[in-house]
Order: sequence, then structure tokens, then C-alpha cells
Amino acid sequence: MKKALAPKSPDAFGIASPSPLPIVAPAQAANAPTHVTAPAHRPLGLVMLDHGTLGGADLVRALTIQTRHNARLGDILLSHGMAREGAVMRALAAQFRTSVLAPDCGTPDPRLIETLGPSRWLELRCLPWRRLGAATLVATADPQRFFHNQAEIEAALGPVALAVAPLGRLHQALAECRRAALRLAAETCVAEAESCRSWNSRRFSVVLGLVFLAVVAGLIWAPGPGFIVLFSVVMLALIAGAALKTAAAVSQLTRPRRSATPVSASRRRLTPRKPVVSVMVPLYSEPDIAPRLVRRLQALTYPRELLDVMIVVEENDRLTRVALAQARLPRWIRVIPVPDSTLKTKPRALNYALNFALGEIVGVYDAEDAPAHDQLHRVVAAFDEGGEDLACVQGVLDYYNPATNWLSRCFTIEYAAWFRVILPGMERLGLAVPLGGTTLFFRRSVLERLGGWDAHNVTEDADLGIRLARHGYRTTLIDSVTLEEANCRVWPWIRQRSRWLKGYAMTYAVHMREPRRLWRQLGWWRFLGFQVLFLGTLIQFLLAPVLWSFWFLLFGLGHPLAESLPILAAIAVASVFLCAEITNLSINIAAVSRHGHRFLRPWALSLHLYFPLAVVAAWKGLWEMIASPYFWDKTTHGLHDSVPQPALRSA
Repeated sequence: MKKALAPKSPDAFGIASPSPLPIVAPAQAANAPTHVTAPAHRPLGLVMLDHGTLGGADLVRALTIQTRHNARLGDILLSHGMAREGAVMRALAAQFRTSVLAPDCGTPDPRLIETLGPSRWLELRCLPWRRLGAATLVATADPQRFFHNQAEIEAALGPVALAVAPLGRLHQALAECRRAALRLAAETCVAEAESCRSWNSRRFSVVLGLVFLAVVAGLIWAPGPGFIVLFSVVMLALIAGAALKTAAAVSQLTRPRRSATPVSASRRRLTPRKPVVSVMVPLYSEPDIAPRLVRRLQALTYPRELLDVMIVVEENDRLTRVALAQARLPRWIRVIPVPDSTLKTKPRALNYALNFALGEIVGVYDAEDAPAHDQLHRVVAAFDEGGEDLACVQGVLDYYNPATNWLSRCFTIEYAAWFRVILPGMERLGLAVPLGGTTLFFRRSVLERLGGWDAHNVTEDADLGIRLARHGYRTTLIDSVTLEEANCRVWPWIRQRSRWLKGYAMTYAVHMREPRRLWRQLGWWRFLGFQVLFLGTLIQFLLAPVLWSFWFLLFGLGHPLAESLPILAAIAVASVFLCAEITNLSINIAAVSRHGHRFLRPWALSLHLYFPLAVVAAWKGLWEMIASPYFWDKTTHGLHDSVPQPALRSA
């Protein structure tokens, strides 16, 4: 957590000066009451007025906000900078006739935390501190929640004595005393049957080697039939992939267009009580991008008292943490340090940070993201309209640097086709939706039920999309844009794509461990879509050279099928190639014909030269499945980081 949450002096909590309230300390707490009952209390605002720590105008403003959003008054005061944290803590103590936890009160007793478990104490916003005589000292950041759950707490601990403390202090204390357990849970929270952490690289390398030898032997012994087998496999994948894209495109592009409703009006109608939204932003070795990230997050229009942004960093990433400390973060942005481990993946960091999230809805952004200002409002509305089986809302990813070079143009076209045509079409067809890595929002309860993300999968997003579908949940896409930085350098592009394709292969292998069970959970239609999308994509990239070999015929060079391929079969093959290319070109042009990307339409023809790079990436990823299956090939951000402000305002 950020340094502001872990002060070394009492001043940081605002209680260094003399207070009219007693401070609970070890020696005093032994005489604390052995039973706590909910007291009749004065409103917090009036208590702070009496203390002189809140002005009347600020109180009126805070109460007006509370009427609209039904948030806690203390959260409103802190989020809008109307009061200091120490002042709010002292007022809460006075309001509930208790005391503020002393800064020198030591650390909690881990054995007491195990009574309900770390997750439940985090949910209660309480933490049992230590046994003091007949009572157990319990620190809370939310006294009302404590009293609401008092029976459960006393059933676990017996008589209790209450003290108030900042939530950040509770989080830090829990992270310190349960460090090993939280770190282990972040790496193993997904059920082993649905995780790739038990991946056997040696067995895979043996199987892959045997398959390779069999293919080579077949081509040497019978080159014609052997090539026909390979050619048939890749042609089947090509036809199936083209059919899926065509069906998705037709479904999406022919849908009735809905008239846009102003966000503010629709939100007031749909959501009388807005939920708290937690947004996790994982960073790693990105000190330069931190200040720009903060500025973009501050552009979000969601109510500050209901917004909980967590910047998730590795604890040994000192450069990024220093940059964040210098950025003067607002109170609604926190830094969550992730304990060091040999496994350093984005999903592991997200699993760890999820423990400390405050929201009912949990989202994920990438370091370079620039989301539309009203995006969180639209996300909340989508969940309101979607029903209980809607577990995930996926936004549209677009790029703010498409004109940097040829690679960035092709990348933008590819993503426009994927997020504006293919994925929405797949949703409309009732297929399982593989998620993108950012602009994702989940019902927290569902996410926790499924164990979060697979910490060992390098495409944790696609894997989670399939797991959601397997367990009966839906994903929907909304037309709200997040701008990102297109990867526009050749080798970094190959490295990034190799990680994605390696993750696709791992995801396919994990979910196909029990094909019959997967069939039962997904149903035949989604099972077929899963095969076409994952296995078909891998086959097309790995065996693309088989299709390229037909270019030899144009130059009069030899080919295994030159003599054995009948003229009608040759015409059929050429027709399949032509139809597949027309399908891809049509989808790509349609995808960039709106949303300010029309200038990219002529460049859609050049994707013939773009996708061969993915073949190199696919073979690199295949090798890494043997040599380093959990290696996360990090993408560097912030190289072409210029966001046009008008684009940020559009959805």
C-alpha cells in the first residue's frame, strides 16, 4: 500500500495532538468493557462540527452528496478533501463512544484472524487485534458494520472491546501478519482442475516431439499423402474460422441500432443507489507512466466517494513506487504492494489485490489506458440491466496512436475488427466470449466464487472468459471505449503476441483435460465455438507455412500436390482462399468505417504482410510452453503516449 497508509508517526493519522478522547493502548484496554452494544449516537457531521474539524458549508455539501449516492458521510468527506482522516477517526470514536487505536498498539495476533479468516475480516472492515483480559480488542474502520455483524464477531471471539482505525492501517496490518498465506492464496486460488499450475512441460515436450517426428516421417515416406493430411487440417481450420467470423459479423452488423440515451438521465432511472466500484491497475517497472495514469483516472466522472482505484505494484518495484509516491495521489487512489515471489504475473497480482478491494463491482485497466469519462456509469447500468447471471462487462479497446507507423495501423485495424465486430457478434450468437485483458468489470461475488484469475496463465483474461461460461455466467460487451497504446515495434509485437498465443494454447489444454465435462458445461454450440476459436487459431498460425507453399506454384516451382491435385480441387482451394480473404477484408473495412478510423481502410489490404509476424510469435510461444510456460513477456508502455482529449470524451 502507498506510504500514506503506512505512517511511522502519529501525525500521519491526525491524532498526534491532544484529543479529548482516550486512545486505546495495551495497558488501558484491559479495563475496556467486555461487551459492546450499539450506542445511540449523534450524527457524524454534528460531532465534527462540535470538534471544529468541519465547516457548516462543507457539511451541507457532503449531506447533499450523501442524499444522491447513499454513501457513508466519512467517505464523502475524505474523498472530496473536506476533512482529514485523523479528524474523521476521532469523530467516529466520539460518535460510537469508543476510542482510536493507538499508533503504537503493535501488530494483530494472527491466531485471532484465523477465527473468521482474512477474507471475512476484510469484508467486515474489522480486525481482531489481541486478547486483553476477558475481552478481545477489535479495530474497525466502519463501526456501523461492526455493530450490524456483532453477533457473528462475538460468536468467534467472545466479549470484545472496540476501537476505530483507518481502513488503510487495517489492510496494512493484515498484509504484514498474513503475508505468506495471502501470497500463497493469490497463486493457488483457482481450482487445480481449472488451472495450468500443474502443467507438465516435460510430458508436453515428449508428446510434441513424437508428433513432430511422426509428421516428418510421414512427409519423407509418403510426401503426397502426408502433405494432404497437413493441408486438410489447416484448410478445415481456415474454413471454420472464416465461418465463425462471417456469422459473428453478420449478427453484429445487422443488429438494430439503438438510440443513445444521455448517461446521467439513464443512471438516475436505473440506479437509485450506485455501487462502489473498485478498479485495479497493475503496473510493473513503469515509473514514467504513473503520473499520466493518475491524470487519466482523475478524468473519470464516477462519484469519488464510490470509486476505489487500486494501483497494484510488486513490492520490489521501487522505481514505480517512488514515482507513485511523488504523484500526490487523491484519497480514492491507493497503492497495493504485492509480496515478492518467483511467480511474477499480472493475474497473481490481481488475485492478491482483490482481497483489499472495497467494491461490489471490480474492474481492470492497463497502465496506459485512457477510458471514456463516463465508462463506469455505463458499466453499472449494464450490470443493472443484465440480471444475476451477467458476471462480466467488457468494454471496447481502441488505440490513440494508429498513425505512428504501419504496424500501429494494422494493430488498430485488427483490434477494431475484434472488439467492434467479432466479439460482440460472438456474444449475440451465444458463444463463450474470451475476454480482453483490460476494461473488464466483474461482479465481485462471482469472481470470488470462481477463485479469481489463474495466476499461472499468461492469458488469464481469455481463460477467465471460458471459466465464466463453464459455470453458467454471461459476458456482455458495451460500446464504451478505452484508448490504449498500439504496440508498434516489430520485436516487442512478436513477444507480446507470442505470450497471447502461448496462453491460448495453455487455456485450450487446461479446459480440454476433460472434454466430456467441458461439453456438458458449455453445451455443443459453445463447445464447437471454443474449438474453432482456440484450436483453429493455433492451427492457422502454426501451419500457415503449409498454405504459403502454394505461392511456389505461381513462380513455377515444385510442390507436392502439383501433379496429384485435380483441376476442380485446385479451383475449390483457390475459392476457399479467396472467400476467406474477402471475409477478412470486409470485416476489417467495416470495423474502421466509423469511430474516426476511416483513414485506415486502404491499409486493410496490407494485413497480408502483418499476420505472418504472428506465425513467428506462435512458434516462439510453442517453444516457451516447453522452456518457460509461466514466463510473462512484459510489454513496455508509454513510448507513444499522446491521447487526444476529444476521443476521451466519446464512448
